[in-house]
Amino acid sequence: MSRLGTIVGVDVGGTFTDLFYFDEAKRTFRTNKVPSNRGDEATGFLEGLQGFGAVSHLTSIVHGTTVGTNALLERKGARIGLITTRGFRDVLEMRRRDRRNTWGLWGDFVPVVERDMRAEVDERVLSDGTIRTAVDVAQVRATAQELLAKGAQALAIVFVNAFANPDNERRALEAVQSIWPNDNVACSSQILPEIREFERTSTTALNAYLQPVVGSYLQKLQNALAGEAFDGRFHIVQSNGGVMSTDAARRFPIRTALSGPAAGVIAAAEIAKAAGFPNVITGDLGGTSFDVSLVVDGATSLAAQTTIDFGLVVRTPMIEITTIGAGGGSIAHVDAGGLLQVGPESAGSRPGPVCYGGGNERPTLTDANVVLGRINAGRPIGGKLKALDVEAAKRAIAKHVGEPLRLGVMEAAEAIVRIADSKMAGAIRLMSIERGHDPARFAAVPFGGGGALHVSALIKDVGLKAALVPRYPGVTSALGCVIADIRHDQVQTLNMFVDGLDIAALMRWMLSEAEHAQGVVKDARLAIERVDTLFELDMHYVGQTHTIRATLPAEIRDGAIALTIDDVRRAFETAYQKSFSRLLPGVPIKIVNLRTAAIGVRPRFDLATLAPDATADLAKAKLGSRDVWFDGRWWDTAIYARLDLPVGSEIAGPAILEQPDATTVIAPGFNARVDKFGNVIVELI
Repeated sequence: MSRLGTIVGVDVGGTFTDLFYFDEAKRTFRTNKVPSNRGDEATGFLEGLQGFGAVSHLTSIVHGTTVGTNALLERKGARIGLITTRGFRDVLEMRRRDRRNTWGLWGDFVPVVERDMRAEVDERVLSDGTIRTAVDVAQVRATAQELLAKGAQALAIVFVNAFANPDNERRALEAVQSIWPNDNVACSSQILPEIREFERTSTTALNAYLQPVVGSYLQKLQNALAGEAFDGRFHIVQSNGGVMSTDAARRFPIRTALSGPAAGVIAAAEIAKAAGFPNVITGDLGGTSFDVSLVVDGATSLAAQTTIDFGLVVRTPMIEITTIGAGGGSIAHVDAGGLLQVGPESAGSRPGPVCYGGGNERPTLTDANVVLGRINAGRPIGGKLKALDVEAAKRAIAKHVGEPLRLGVMEAAEAIVRIADSKMAGAIRLMSIERGHDPARFAAVPFGGGGALHVSALIKDVGLKAALVPRYPGVTSALGCVIADIRHDQVQTLNMFVDGLDIAALMRWMLSEAEHAQGVVKDARLAIERVDTLFELDMHYVGQTHTIRATLPAEIRDGAIALTIDDVRRAFETAYQKSFSRLLPGVPIKIVNLRTAAIGVRPRFDLATLAPDATADLAKAKLGSRDVWFDGRWWDTAIYARLDLPVGSEIAGPAILEQPDATTVIAPGFNARVDKFGNVIVELI
């Protein structure tokens, strides 16, 4: 446990770095937003922190990062080597024999480990854990030296059945560590002790691929913080929505993929639950992407496996997030077929949209919103630019979109926004309708710098019941860094049948896994109220390939667990019935994996802290009006200072709510009201 102090959540995005400062003792907060510096993220990181005063006075910093995700998507990880069991050199390349284009006659895939960097050694562990051939540590050491000579910066060790018995792999790891010049060595029994050799090989290799990249990034940040005399705690948000130490992030960088978006989903879920919206679809619109996630009955959706890009399979718990290239910096262009496209290429923070004056000449989604009058060119978010160049944006839109499509500049700008709206709506449908959920039961929670600009269109296009715009949408992910619990997930393959199950052996496994997971959480040294432990089993009927996840009704009390075979069977049947609406009586049931999650529950963040001041006044909040383009014509649109709106305010569209970190657009035909937390609820009239 740690004392209360001052904590800052930092989310570094492609365009802006967002920060949320919270004094845990005084219950006061501040926000900040500064431009990101791609390639030198420490600059914006420090600049943002310094906006709150001396960095040395901070107690804790929690960081959501996309460095790992970007390295995977752009294939800019380290040059790595792989040592594996003889005969399994090409597991990474064979994958599951899938193709990028399902119906094509050909496909292409380049593994992150080149073939001449994949080496085999003699060893064999059987699937029951029996060691048939012991590993030759001298051979492993010599192989590692050969890979070093070829330029390997990191190494993955994956033996085929190490999940059943890690002894050979551990001996190989010790042999490699005796000659390897750095700590960038990953072995599968530590990364993913789970059956299925491709998924285990892929996850371990990608972990090694990211170790030098993420490790170097974290070291730069820590050096910069040390230069500011910061001696507090520095933590990283995981892709499962929890928080881990920087030491853990160096060892398991694969768990930082989708770190920033995950923090936003955590905050959005908390905000929506407090406001009375248990079912929401979150939409994080930043400078480069639109990230969508589903929250059902107040719970985030956690996936055991994610594909970051074709063939890059990561099997580690992650909040389910669908990402498309539709951000504020997404470039609009007319393709070879004469169709208007928006993204996936982005102008990012440098050079940025045309209206930023950074040298970009191709129009972006932000340029279109500026030309339509939806973004106030005189008060851009981020606070670094005094004004946006509307005329430059108009010229770019006219040249690259208007002229090819024979549209006027205003029609072309509106077309750009509609194409982006359509792409976002498609991503929301993918996460809702295609998974059996009725959008009419869900509210949207748009955040990021641009999410609230498009909220009206998303409600109408998808058929959502409403939208809830957080009090500070532009820094919601940074807020998520502050309120996220500490979490550690781990998995262990067991391969046990329910019939004749040795329940005592299962409980011993559970206690052993729980002890390790709880230790990781407590080592994080953040203020926590308690540690909760969750147990799940991956199970299936014998003969089935895929598993379902069954939650066990088990608690640790006085160092013991009370669990029966009937409890295990009921847990499986309940989960199976929920998924498939029927059981298969008489078919044996098998336990494949045990999943354990230790959650360090942090002191609850009182969202009432964000509520408007009691002196807020609707009349004073109105800043005037301006012409804004909607549905093919100009509308006289009321402009409000969002943060000055009192609780209970009701505003009919068209209206625009401006604040330093984001802009909310209420289109004609929509109504907005301010709830007790300062959230804006938008509904179709």
